[in-house]
Amino acid sequence: MAEGQKPSSATEHPPKPTKTAPPPPPMSASWTSGGEAGARSAPHYPNPPDPVNPDAATLRDQWRFAIRQYSRWYSHAWGTAILAGISFFALGWLIKGSNPLPSRGTADHADDQPPSAAAAATDRDIHGASSVV
Repeated sequence: MAEGQKPSSATEHPPKPTKTAPPPPPMSASWTSGGEAGARSAPHYPNPPDPVNPDAATLRDQWRFAIRQYSRWYSHAWGTAILAGISFFALGWLIKGSNPLPSRGTADHADDQPPSAAAAATDRDIHGASSVV
């Protein structure tokens, strides 16, 4: 850099220090056991309870809102489950090349079964279900 030029503003001024968060309040000794000295005050909750119960109209509105939210979540969960089931069925169909549910198969597809299952099915058809051990 030439001697007659001023340095850039970034190097001229040091960065301002950022404000640090205040230290957390000291822990109450109410959770410790026995003889330690400490202020035993009531715990301070971030969201304290209301000093009085709200009126009936407010409670009714809150209840209706909660029911709507639950109904929405419930229907979304069922929709997601149904969509996942259909997707996995379609994926199974694509991988297998035919219906992936074995309970929907017909007797025509004996070649899809392993040899021992095909032989057992043939024995059942010939001798009846009671003779197969």
